[in-house]
Amino acid sequence: MNFSTRHPSTRASPSPPPLEWKFSQVFGEKAPDEDIQDVDIISAVEFEKSGDYVAVGDRGGRVIIFETKHGKDTAGQHYSRNHLEQLEFVSLSHPKYQYKTEFQSHEPEFDYLKSVEIEEKINKVKWCTRPNGSLFILSTNDKTIKLWKIKDQNVKKAKEMDLPHQFVSSENALLAERSFMSEQDIPSSVNGNYQEWKENVVNNTFLSQEMHSKFAYNEDTAYARCRRGYAHAHDFNIKSISNNSDGETFISADDLRINLWNLEISNQSFNIIDMKPSNMEDLTEVITSAEFHPIHCNLLAYSSSRGFIRIVDMRQSALCDYSARMLQDVEFQGSRSFFTEIVASISDIKFSHDGRHILSRDYMNLKLWDVHMDSSPVATFKIHEHLRPKVSEDPSYAY
Repeated sequence: MNFSTRHPSTRASPSPPPLEWKFSQVFGEKAPDEDIQDVDIISAVEFEKSGDYVAVGDRGGRVIIFETKHGKDTAGQHYSRNHLEQLEFVSLSHPKYQYKTEFQSHEPEFDYLKSVEIEEKINKVKWCTRPNGSLFILSTNDKTIKLWKIKDQNVKKAKEMDLPHQFVSSENALLAERSFMSEQDIPSSVNGNYQEWKENVVNNTFLSQEMHSKFAYNEDTAYARCRRGYAHAHDFNIKSISNNSDGETFISADDLRINLWNLEISNQSFNIIDMKPSNMEDLTEVITSAEFHPIHCNLLAYSSSRGFIRIVDMRQSALCDYSARMLQDVEFQGSRSFFTEIVASISDIKFSHDGRHILSRDYMNLKLWDVHMDSSPVATFKIHEHLRPKVSEDPSYAY
């Protein structure tokens, strides 16, 4: 029998300390009795595909960008999961994110035709593909989607510093003073004027108790610029946006419709899904989330308030009214009540990196679906079981 032995120079590194998780809807440490402003509450979070950047949107219409400490150095150096599992090295620290930049994405508006106010709250943020060194991100409120470009820029700045109790030797002082003088300006020492000038420089200039030193330095800063705005395409509030794997298109979804956009065209979109009935009294469900397939640009999935996940193929027809596959939990296929309608509503869905699985979030559970198994999820993670008795007794408790 052959036994594989580990090389003496490679030792298993100690595992990093466990993360301390805590819930917070605002940045910074807040005292228990401190009032939290509504505009500071976080409303959207999205990681960039490489994990080097994270974007955070709040109810004040701002988008804040964070990056890992070595995010710029590791750009493009990404490994597959199989490769990482074979590595001997284990990181001794968890990734830490530092502030990069922030910008005001949306401002409060007023729709005079419908006489309604449009909040500046950021509903979703999505990272776009990186064709060059710049970062692109989509952000949306209830009505308007904007494409932002975040670019690093090396800026030269001047800084003034106070250096208290600093003394400079007269020899260095004379060298510094003479370095800025031409030969004609250097005083003559024929009649003793040079010695007098030397004493004045030392006594009056460099024996001060405080010195003001002004110097220039280069600093890397990031700025955001709005490239395009996509508006006037939704009658209802936008719930989600998703970028396509082709890097050219994206979708936006409201309660009843899903529109397809081209990133380069801001004044035209195509309606690919329309769930609005001719009579609104016949409405039984609404769209809650929509997501493009991470690999196949023709596939997308969207969830509904009835707990369904529909996968559609845009190659079948211009209007994707019929789903290629519908994922539904058999647990909720029987008799429905007001309680089951509440807990079955899916709030968000997310494809896995390979597109084989979908993770859905409803009121009480996280469910992992295999796109080839439409009868039931492959795994269910119960996260709010302590609320089930309360919701069963009083369904209004869910709100």
